Parts: sequence; C-alpha cells; structure tokens
Amino acid sequence: MEGVSLEAGLCTSRKGREETDLSFKINKKIQLSAPTKQLFPDLPFPVDFSLMTTVKAVKGSQVFLLSLYDKQGTQQLGLELARSPVFLYEDHEGQPTPELYPTFRKINLADGKWHRIAYSVEGQSVTLYLDCEKVETLDLLRGSDPHVSTDGVTVFGTRLLDEEVFEVSVHNVLKIILNMSR
Repeated sequence: MEGVSLEAGLCTSRKGREETDLSFKINKKIQLSAPTKQLFPDLPFPVDFSLMTTVKAVKGSQVFLLSLYDKQGTQQLGLELARSPVFLYEDHEGQPTPELYPTFRKINLADGKWHRIAYSVEGQSVTLYLDCEKVETLDLLRGSDPHVSTDGVTVFGTRLLDEEVFEVSVHNVLKIILNMSR
C-alpha cells in the first residue's frame, strides 16, 4: 500500500531467531479510517477497556495515533503521542470537559524511541503503562453510565480536522482489549 513500508521493529534480535522483528512505517501520505461499527459489529464500545500498542513516533511530534468520532463528528476518544500526552475521552454527555482530560505530564511518548504503551480505563480512572511499567493513574471524570458511540468513524494516524497526518512506526497494531465483565 502506498505510504506504508516495512522496517526493523522493536527487537532487532531475539534468542533463537535469525530474522529481525518487522514494523510498519506509516508516512505522512496515508490516513486510515473505518466505520467504528465495523470494528465493533456486535457489541457497544465497552465502558471499561484497555488500549495497547508498540510504537515509535517522530521525535518532537504531537499527534493522535487513534481517534474515535460519533456521527456528529465529536471526538470521543483520542490516543495522543507527545510530550505530556493527553488521554482524550468524552462520553455521550460531554464528560469530562476538555480542561479536565487526563494529562500525563512526566512522560514523553514522542522521543523517537520505541515504546510499549497501554492505557487502562476502569471506572473513574485511567492508568498509563509505559514499557511494561505502571507510570501513573489519573482521574477520568466521566459520567456514571458513560457511552462511546460506535455510529461514527475511527481514524488512525490523525484527527479529522488536522491538516497533517504523522509519520510513525508501528510494531504491533493497536489492540483494544474489552473488559466484558459489567
């Protein structure tokens, strides 16, 4: 596919294997999107969930790796790669408001290095794990019965209104882990 190439991944050598891990390098020419309903055909978006990926962002960049929008075009979920990344989450009632989005101030996800990133959302909190270590748990001041719409679109590599997409290497495609025990 134009705009996607293979390059060396996170682990350039593993015990017992001669070949290197491969990653997909996604350059600024490409934008991937899909109807969110296609990603969640039979179930609503879960209330509690985790997002995991292995990624290397261009040093100094500030971009969204993943964005989910409702059918009105409101961004309800955004996974930012930046210095002091914001975890953008807004439920169907507009909670929390943008000034209350969790911001992980001590972290730089856009330092040009490979990182394993995981966000775990449970109840009224979000926890960031970086390179398999728990970094911080912050308040996620969403409503008591939050919903994220699956009637919109999911965009990978940018936001709908951003003029630029970004260049990134992705080792493991983003995984959304559903916590189905409600």
